[in-house]
Amino acid sequence: MIFFYIKEDHMKMIKTNLEINWYLINAFDKRLGRLASIIAHIIIGKHKINFSPNFLGGDKVIIINAKTIALTGKKNKNKTYISYSGYPGGQKVKKASDLIKKKPEFIIRKAVLGMLPKNSLKKKMIKNLYIFNDNIQKFQNISNIKYLN
Repeated sequence: MIFFYIKEDHMKMIKTNLEINWYLINAFDKRLGRLASIIAHIIIGKHKINFSPNFLGGDKVIIINAKTIALTGKKNKNKTYISYSGYPGGQKVKKASDLIKKKPEFIIRKAVLGMLPKNSLKKKMIKNLYIFNDNIQKFQNISNIKYLN
């Protein structure tokens, strides 16, 4: 339950009993950008009635079969991810096709991070995302889990 208190021309939300739902999404043959926008929408909490941009009220998302994510067009060959250590010669360039084979969870997490709001809640919101490369049995006992396809 969330209460609104009005005092001197402003509202303040206080979290008392906020219900957090779990969403399970199968990423088998899904497009990366479309999947990431759905995930970001759920993690931010925009689908809830009591959404507030300065309030962490989103739900938790579990992604399974991340290694079967699909990229459209020539992105599989041409898309690159750049990391830089700060030292001379420390720039590393990796192709999306290599990362899908080695670390597919990195690609999904990076796409979702780009769609989250650029504020101090971003680090807290991304902790509500769980990504697995294959089918998992770990979250079978969660009672209020919703399946999205």
